[in-house]
Amino acid sequence: MKTFMAKKEEQAPRWFVIDANGKVVGRVAVQAANILRGKHNPKFTAHVDTGDFVIVINAAKCVFTGKKETDKQYMTYSQYPGKEKRFSPKQLRGHHSEDIIRRAVRGMIPHNRLGRATITKLKVYAGAVHPHIAQQPAPLAV
Repeated sequence: MKTFMAKKEEQAPRWFVIDANGKVVGRVAVQAANILRGKHNPKFTAHVDTGDFVIVINAAKCVFTGKKETDKQYMTYSQYPGKEKRFSPKQLRGHHSEDIIRRAVRGMIPHNRLGRATITKLKVYAGAVHPHIAQQPAPLAV
């Protein structure tokens, strides 16, 4: 008996679209991360990129539970002294609402070369329209 190992060349990635309108951020992020990794696929191999593309629309309308909208803190640091910036999801939603979903999904995939390649297959849009109609994405319920 042999163990099956998927190969990158044999993969035929599909496209999925997730509507985040009124959905909890963490639930959307888990679903997107699992599809990006390929864990829904019977040919899942941990060290090979077997995942599919994910489009998240209406990212500006996703919600947090509890008081996370005001109490949660995101942080960036530019490696210069005194250049640490902290902001809440409420502040982030005003400037880059797509980053809320993008940061949540990024935390759920591996932090290595495979994860950096995987995160490029995530497309997040604040509104309901996206430019990937030609790929014929299948809708995915959360």
